[in-house]
Amino acid sequence: MTANQVQGPAIRVQGLEKSYKELRVLRGVDFDVARGSIFALLGSNGAGKTTAVKILSTLLKADAGTASVNGFDVATQAADVRESISLTGQFAAVDEILSGRENLVLVARLRHLKDPGKIADDLLDRFSLTDAGARKASTYSGGMRRRLDIAMSLVGNPPVIFLDEPTTGLDPQARIEVWQTVRELADRGTTVLLTTQYLDEAEQLADRIAILHEGRIIVNGTLAELKQLLPPAKVEYVEKQPTLEDVFLTLVGADGKDGTPAMTALSAQTRKEQR
Repeated sequence: MTANQVQGPAIRVQGLEKSYKELRVLRGVDFDVARGSIFALLGSNGAGKTTAVKILSTLLKADAGTASVNGFDVATQAADVRESISLTGQFAAVDEILSGRENLVLVARLRHLKDPGKIADDLLDRFSLTDAGARKASTYSGGMRRRLDIAMSLVGNPPVIFLDEPTTGLDPQARIEVWQTVRELADRGTTVLLTTQYLDEAEQLADRIAILHEGRIIVNGTLAELKQLLPPAKVEYVEKQPTLEDVFLTLVGADGKDGTPAMTALSAQTRKEQR
């Protein structure tokens, strides 16, 4: 890997387009993800989040545009990209017949890594699953199963991990467990691209948030920057800070179908404030 690849963003997407026959799913998507950060791609069902992740993980070819992961082009250097990433989908991919430890050992062997037992034990300890390591995965709670799934994705220490709707179907306590796991990934230097439709999840975890709506990124920034897009609402002398939900619904619309009027009004308000 060259010096420019190391110094550049972990993920770079420029002008990405993808259609399924007549349905345009991605309409020119652009964003960068800094190394060691958590980047949330937020959007409603059908916004194009999973399609974007599939392209970045080399599972799908884009119709137009470019994308690179860890400095490697997803179209021309797919093998290098796959060596740099791990993908965790919406549902845990663990083998429920095997124990937690056996699942990890299996993945390490499939990756042809040395000392798969030690790798498994280290990951069990890192994800607080040592006591449950000998139990079948079928006996795990939803949160434990998802933590095991993420641990499996980290076998081999990939620098970039894609988490596609990682808390779908989990109860509140299990979601909190997964959130803590994701924070720890970033603390250790792993770059995380998180796709989610849960506003509180993006609000809790992400260093930067991009809202994907009808195949386009309509806003991209930190939570503080996104909140500044809305004027503060005041009741008497108490200032109410806008939430990410307020920002999302203003940009996208309550029905998730028409973000143009909201964006137009928001742009007008922004121009007015800048004068």
